[in-house]
Amino acid sequence: MDVQVGDIVVMKKNHPCGNNRFIIERVGMDFKIRCEKCSREVMIPRSKAEKNIKKIIRDDEL
Repeated sequence: MDVQVGDIVVMKKNHPCGNNRFIIERVGMDFKIRCEKCSREVMIPRSKAEKNIKKIIRDDEL
């Protein structure tokens, strides 16, 4: 899966604040993602993140 820093991803499950859109902060063995609504940062393993990504929104698509 081609995910880059700065991309916005729509996840299958919502964050506890109710939002499901996250900004990719770091890519590697783990993804560091930040919630768009509450700005909370979360580190999740790459395998789990790739399973839960529903849609990728690139910067140039905005």
